Amino acid sequence: MKIQVVIALGAFIAIAMGGPSAFAQDRLAPITPDKYNEAQRKAAEEFKVARGYDVRGPFIPLLRSPEVMTRARAMGDYLRYKTVLGPRLNEMAILITLREWTAGYEWAAHYPIALKAGLKKEIADSIGDGRRPSTMAPDEEILYDFSIEILRDKRVSDATYKRAVGAFGEQGVVELLSVHGYYTFLAIVNNATRTCSVQIETAACPAWQSLSGATPSALHKFPN
Repeated sequence: MKIQVVIALGAFIAIAMGGPSAFAQDRLAPITPDKYNEAQRKAAEEFKVARGYDVRGPFIPLLRSPEVMTRARAMGDYLRYKTVLGPRLNEMAILITLREWTAGYEWAAHYPIALKAGLKKEIADSIGDGRRPSTMAPDEEILYDFSIEILRDKRVSDATYKRAVGAFGEQGVVELLSVHGYYTFLAIVNNATRTCSVQIETAACPAWQSLSGATPSALHKFPN
């Protein structure tokens, strides 16, 4: 079952990113522990203590720079688990970011986490399809509008910003922006290095290749 999940996930990312040639292999495959230098060994050990599992996902290529990996992991420890947004909204923000970047590995990891955190399946699925969800609660609608504006337009309108501060406070807005920035960072590392080497128990990946345009650029319609 695990092998099937990895094959399916790899195929789906390949199509979404432009065909089989775009997913030939990991560009920065896992380093085996016996090949670690001292800094990598220390970073990997600290990662396992903090996260409870071995280095995986985008942290595999990041281990080439142990200091960057450790600092990124530490930021993620807060932005994933401790923001004032709470788990439901935080995971919604993560999914929006991952969908905008067509980041298949992280999406497969966070989709079930988002559902467990209380995000409605139809909302998560709409985000995966590149559609505005139609059944959002007021706070979800505010978060969605804010997130889409900053990720697609690269700025936020005064009206949207005011609504977000009213709903989440200034700290919440800063942390929401930080979540988008952090998961953008992980997504571009994954996408550039083609990281998809760790088996995921359940890959709830949407059929992104069925979207009109069939490429990530279909969702990146920036103003002229």
